[in-house]
Amino acid sequence: MPARTAVLSTRVLLVCAAIGVAAGLAGGIAGWVTPGVILVAPILYGFVLGVHVIPGIIAQETLRLPWVALLTHVLAALVSSAMAPQWAGRFLGTALLFGGIQELVAALTRYRVWRAWRFFISAVVIGILVAVVVALVVNLTNMPLWAQVSYLVLAVLGPVAWTAIGLLIGAQLRHAGIGRR
Repeated sequence: MPARTAVLSTRVLLVCAAIGVAAGLAGGIAGWVTPGVILVAPILYGFVLGVHVIPGIIAQETLRLPWVALLTHVLAALVSSAMAPQWAGRFLGTALLFGGIQELVAALTRYRVWRAWRFFISAVVIGILVAVVVALVVNLTNMPLWAQVSYLVLAVLGPVAWTAIGLLIGAQLRHAGIGRR
């Protein structure tokens, strides 16, 4: 009887690390632009925050295995924290929350459904959470109605748009053979 391959083999860990570093760089940049966005165009904050869905989406689409979203999110948060240490706690909290949501949605399908709709369910859930949490940060009630509506729409669409980008990247990585077992 052949030995069973570990789910998180060295190859899987290295792929997660590579994705985590690349996504962590994007998260670090988002961390540095966040204060300016909040001051100049706070309705875009939810969209900028949505970039943090990328690590888990790329990892799950590429590898299609349990735990890769959470692992890659944590690795990305560590890289982002090195780039923008003032946000380290938020990066790690966001990694656990977003990665946890992505793992939960995948677990609900028993890690067997990898169609785009499944990824977009987690994106909408994350977008709604982003909208609620960030509304408190930017004091949404003090904005005109058009800005409130725009903010809420962009906060939900941000993670959805970043998910679409992550799915494209993940599909290209799979096509290149990165996800092959």
